[in-house]
Amino acid sequence: MSASSGSLVSPPPTGLSRATLWAIGGVALCAAIWGTTWYAITLQLGQVAPLASIVWRFGLAAILIFAGCLITRRSVTLTLNQHLTAAGQGVFAFSISYSFTYAAEGRIPSAVVAVIFASLALLNLILFRIAARQRAAALSWGGAALGVVGVAVLSGSEVLGAGLDTASATGVGFAVTAVAASAFGNYFAWRGQNAGSAVIPSTAWAMAYGAGLLALYGLATGVEWSIEPSFTYLGSLLYLSVFGSVIAFVVYFSVARARGYALASYISALTPPIAMLVSVLFENARFGWPALAGLALVLAGQVLLIRAPKVSAV
Repeated sequence: MSASSGSLVSPPPTGLSRATLWAIGGVALCAAIWGTTWYAITLQLGQVAPLASIVWRFGLAAILIFAGCLITRRSVTLTLNQHLTAAGQGVFAFSISYSFTYAAEGRIPSAVVAVIFASLALLNLILFRIAARQRAAALSWGGAALGVVGVAVLSGSEVLGAGLDTASATGVGFAVTAVAASAFGNYFAWRGQNAGSAVIPSTAWAMAYGAGLLALYGLATGVEWSIEPSFTYLGSLLYLSVFGSVIAFVVYFSVARARGYALASYISALTPPIAMLVSVLFENARFGWPALAGLALVLAGQVLLIRAPKVSAV
């Protein structure tokens, strides 16, 4: 939503309009994909340096989107201002955020990272209020807060049993940095929207800039560039590139433009329940009533965010 609109632009939806159904479907699709990428990322760890894997992932994703634009004759040309916003989006959303996420997961349990990432919707509301002067509805604040509480309850037993000590405090710091970088990535994506850039080409350029920056950093720091020629590594790389990057991020930023970045980023609160379901189906995991209560809170927060009206900047 533009920062110059100046008034309420829509009342709270009274029913499931086509736009609302599209938003629900987009959020559900991204949550389903990113809820399974946690496992796919673990298949990338091992022989290949994490930074190299991130470069391969987003570099391949960018190439695929550019190729799709070429085939469909969609323009990928951006103005200078649009390139700058895409570069900012790439640096924060793809370079910094994913680098620190990988580093955090190497030091603390994934449940702890999930709890921290559940604050993304709330952090977006705060950042957009300060930097873009956007006024969010009370339902949005309430929904984002429920997401934080719900994932904390959902993952509480694992977090309490994680045994956080002085050493793992570094991992927590990395996770917080990753979430903050994601929020700033959303801010630059919003700036690109206001600059008139289309979702698909701007996402492609953002991934290209992000992968390029990490490649330069890797060259400067002596990262070993390799690809593990195994079905497991190559299969997970393709899944992360095609589904976890091309499809999920294009849908994510489309939902964000249509319904706001707080609603879109609430996906970070919905992915842990999806990961739980994957664990139940494929790893015979079992969860008790606290996890179900946390899931209920997460879903309640999602309902509030979907029903929240758009409110303009002041």
